[in-house]
Amino acid sequence: MLKREKKISSILWNVALPGFAQVLQKRYIVGFTFIFMEILINVFSGFNAAIRYSFLGEINKAIEVTNYQFLMFYPCLYMFALWDAYYEVDKGETPYIFLPFVFGAYFITVGLIYAEHIKVFGVVLGPVWLPMLSLLPGLLVGFLIRSIIIKITLNE
Repeated sequence: MLKREKKISSILWNVALPGFAQVLQKRYIVGFTFIFMEILINVFSGFNAAIRYSFLGEINKAIEVTNYQFLMFYPCLYMFALWDAYYEVDKGETPYIFLPFVFGAYFITVGLIYAEHIKVFGVVLGPVWLPMLSLLPGLLVGFLIRSIIIKITLNE
């Protein structure tokens, strides 16, 4: 498998469940730790029910079943697991590649904080949709900062 394909595979398996890529990379302790932490946070935050209600368009129910104190850990765990799997394949060859992952986690967390309060076209998006939509600007900011840092360091 080509390195690029391995990077994409690692990201996509961890999108399915954080820790899957690490298990496929034969990093069992790390992988099963991520899986355990994901399940723990998922269960105690009520996230699966929130996802279900959000997909059914029942945002108020999604908000009611969500334990935000636990769910606040999820964005950082999720994005770190993605980065870890990617980095294991990349081996540090791509400079500052952690920045999009870090800013993605930051923006998802902020989206989660404001999930009950921000309306898009008059609709509250809740604890699933607003954080998911917040990922895109987080990634864009991360890639932008990364490209600025790379340009600055190349000019030195």
